[in-house]
Amino acid sequence: MALADRARSLKQRGYQVVNLAGGDPHFGTPEHVVDAARDALAEGFTHYTSSRGLPELRKAVADLLSLRSGVIRDPDNEVVITPSAKHAVFASLMAVLDPGDEVLIPTPSWVSYGQMVRLAGAQPVSVPLFAADNFTLSRELLEAKVTPRTKAIVLNSPTNPTGRVLSTSELRDIADFSAARDLVVISDEIYEDIVFGDNTHRSPAEYPECVDRTLTVSGFSKSFAMTGWRLGYVSGPQELMNAVLKVQEHSVGEAGSFIQRGGMAALLGNRSPVRHMVEQYDRHRKWAHGELSQVPGIECALPEGAFYLFPDISALGFSDSHACAQWLIDKAGVVVTPGSAFGPGGEGHIRLSLAASTATVEAGVNRLRDALSTPH
Repeated sequence: MALADRARSLKQRGYQVVNLAGGDPHFGTPEHVVDAARDALAEGFTHYTSSRGLPELRKAVADLLSLRSGVIRDPDNEVVITPSAKHAVFASLMAVLDPGDEVLIPTPSWVSYGQMVRLAGAQPVSVPLFAADNFTLSRELLEAKVTPRTKAIVLNSPTNPTGRVLSTSELRDIADFSAARDLVVISDEIYEDIVFGDNTHRSPAEYPECVDRTLTVSGFSKSFAMTGWRLGYVSGPQELMNAVLKVQEHSVGEAGSFIQRGGMAALLGNRSPVRHMVEQYDRHRKWAHGELSQVPGIECALPEGAFYLFPDISALGFSDSHACAQWLIDKAGVVVTPGSAFGPGGEGHIRLSLAASTATVEAGVNRLRDALSTPH
């Protein structure tokens, strides 16, 4: 927030500021999705739905899970449509946690996971991953942080901010560990469609040890450029989903009726807009990675998924990542997110979003490259 305030101040004084901090795709929502919601509004489809969500949309989600990962979920009892994937994560945590529980969160991780755990009265426990090991998660790292109070583990793949996609060996470790420790797995798969090269997204729910202990979260914001629509879903075994449903019923009620019609069009309609977006993100990541890799002292892994770069700037002489981000605003007029925002393991890095337009990405990365290549 402080960096955003600084950027606004510079803009008000006439400086040109390029924002590479956000995770909002610059693309418009696909037209057939907009048309479906507009038609629903025209029909007067503007009233309450079931708290579980429209039956047709729940079936479309269940069919997608079966087709994509072979996970079979009953759309009547094991899928809930939520107003955003963010709420799906929150409802899942509220459903499974009691005060005093602990939740393992591999970090660097999205900034809201830990705060959601605290809102549920539980304690987040970071499992720091390391850039030198390509942020690889292992059973040994998890075992080092588990206690008798550990109730759940939160996963995110493809990962914000690192761009990692969990490998089969990592998922095998997670399955064995969660089964041995009898943990609930909350798997945030919001970037599941944004995977590059030979990498493949897989869900922990695919593993027999995890299918009855995993709550799988996803949504429409990233894949379909529907961030403002606030539409997501969570699926899992009926016992856990009954608790998720109670949280939904007694908080937000349900997702918007006409918005769910848009979600149906997204899942059942033409998927070429998704492929087009992913192709552009792929071009952005390759080009931006190449440019930043030219800067002496910067280490930058090529992302496997999502739409972020997470370069290591620890060798450039800044006191910390926040100081680097502040300097980049003042020196280059570029807003990035300091790695410290993402918890242990994030310090020494900055996160750049590649979800902006090509012109914005090129302008921002060129400024970063030039600024970081000079003494500071």
